[in-house]
Amino acid sequence: MPEFDPSALVREDAVHRSVYTDPEIFELEQERLWRRAWIYVGHESQVSEPGDYYATTIAQTPVFLIRGKDGGIAVLNNRCAHKGAKLLAEGCGRVAGRLRCPYHGWTYRLDGSLATVPAPRRYEGTGFDPADPKFHLASIGGVASYRGFVFGRLAADGPDLEDFLGDAARTLDNMVERSPEGRLEIVGSPLRYLHDCNWKMWVENLNDALHPMVAHASVVDAVGQTRKKDDAFSPVAQILAPAGASYDIFDQFGITVMDRGHSYMGGKRSVHTGYSEIPGYLGAMQSAWGEDKTDEILAQNRHNTVIYPSLTAKDAVQVLRVVKPLAVDKTVVESWHFRLVGAPNALLQRTLLYSQLVNSSASMVGPDDWECYTRMQEGLSTGPNDWVDTRRGLDRQKPDERSSFGTSDLVFRNQYRAWATYMAPSNQ
Repeated sequence: MPEFDPSALVREDAVHRSVYTDPEIFELEQERLWRRAWIYVGHESQVSEPGDYYATTIAQTPVFLIRGKDGGIAVLNNRCAHKGAKLLAEGCGRVAGRLRCPYHGWTYRLDGSLATVPAPRRYEGTGFDPADPKFHLASIGGVASYRGFVFGRLAADGPDLEDFLGDAARTLDNMVERSPEGRLEIVGSPLRYLHDCNWKMWVENLNDALHPMVAHASVVDAVGQTRKKDDAFSPVAQILAPAGASYDIFDQFGITVMDRGHSYMGGKRSVHTGYSEIPGYLGAMQSAWGEDKTDEILAQNRHNTVIYPSLTAKDAVQVLRVVKPLAVDKTVVESWHFRLVGAPNALLQRTLLYSQLVNSSASMVGPDDWECYTRMQEGLSTGPNDWVDTRRGLDRQKPDERSSFGTSDLVFRNQYRAWATYMAPSNQ
């Protein structure tokens, strides 16, 4: 698509429906956006010992995160330099000695350098040089870790990670600092949920405050009836009931947007405000951080910090959700859960309960959203209107203003400004 012009698809008050439905635009996104942005890869706790690895993808490119013998972390292309076979199946594991291709048996050291090839004498006189980098596992364009969260970039050039994160980094800081020891550990495997929609629909929904009391009305009604009958369901009610909050309450939470498409809802108050206190946690935090610092840490309450395009983080419940586009109308979302090291186990149990109730494909909330995404994907595939409106709150918006009332469309306008910048031919 050499003449693609994103400015023709993104207006101040609307976006063209083709951004959700056109397979050619999807493929161009993989090249111009997903290869150029910093994409979340994994957490250092997944590769705690030398030889530990986590195999995943960036922009549909197989890669793996690995801890080297020197304790350093690398992200390498998961592709044998010989015939291109993937060395590792997706997921976590440990390499006992060397990485070995399952097809022809080429082996590699943990840093990706070629170690051995089978029957090496058969290469004599062919010009084969095992020291040539083209026969090693290729590194990706950039790798950086922030507070244990590892990001990768396929493109060689671009901003450093901290510049890319901007104020969104404060959410990751807060997740770490909610541990009395200042450490997080990833727990188990993720919840994976396949959505029949374009990846941008899911990302936009994260800080969409107009849909909860409509899409999730049946859940909220069921919770209300249950609370009247049995107080034992109060932990469930604390998590689910805020979905029925009024537009005015969501407006009071507010939204904040940042450069490069990042955003969050709330800040001091969010749908997570008002959770019951976990016995022993406040005392452990105050012993570790002091009263003033503890108050500062626990006062931050951001709902769905979007680190565009690949990640959303919840500081109050220690959940990361990772976005993996598969096709123009297929998206996998992974929910990862973290233990606050040194904190009571009840906090982890609440984190897991949250995802079971909200993020799982068998949850009480996620399928509501999935149904809406599917209907939008099908509806936007045809006319009569080619434009999706994003004007809500536009009349109140001052130039360069970074915050607005919670149900404003500011977050969508901000994401599409970033999208158009990434997709512009002038940036290639």
